[in-house]
Amino acid sequence: MKKLTTSEMNRLTPEAFHEAPKVPIIVVLDNVRSQHNVGAVFRTADAFRLQGVYLCGICCCPPNDEIHKTALGAEQTVDWQYFADTLAAVQSLHEQGYTVYAVEQAHDSITIDTVKTQHHADEPIAIVMGHEVFGVQQDVVDACDGCIEIPQYGTKHSLNVSVTAGIVMYELSHHLISTRT
Repeated sequence: MKKLTTSEMNRLTPEAFHEAPKVPIIVVLDNVRSQHNVGAVFRTADAFRLQGVYLCGICCCPPNDEIHKTALGAEQTVDWQYFADTLAAVQSLHEQGYTVYAVEQAHDSITIDTVKTQHHADEPIAIVMGHEVFGVQQDVVDACDGCIEIPQYGTKHSLNVSVTAGIVMYELSHHLISTRT
């Protein structure tokens, strides 16, 4: 088996990416401190052609060399906005008609599979990813429509924020795309 070359992958150009329809998902980063995690979220959001990324609080913003190391240019293709306060981002999303979920272990959280069975493909969705140590701020959790949890079976109680974001972005985007076609 021979690996595909970059040209054989037939990827969109940055110009074509901007013009292409997007999956109606916005990723909100609530005080994510690692520039590499921010870059990884941009790269994954580009891979699944998501609507955008909201950077909040202490998140660094492009242009930034450390973000670029992991984003590899996706910070230039994926639409993004900065909010000093994550609550303002959540409020803005609600005003735009988004269902907003914190990705957090909480009382009454639902699994990602449950979200997929309850969410309609024509409804935009936002996911809030939290700080690497403290998670999503409690007041932000309170402002969300619910919490999504990824079932885990090992000894650790959490995953890296960019890994978690990647799992949730894949699962939700795959669900939204497959229910539209």
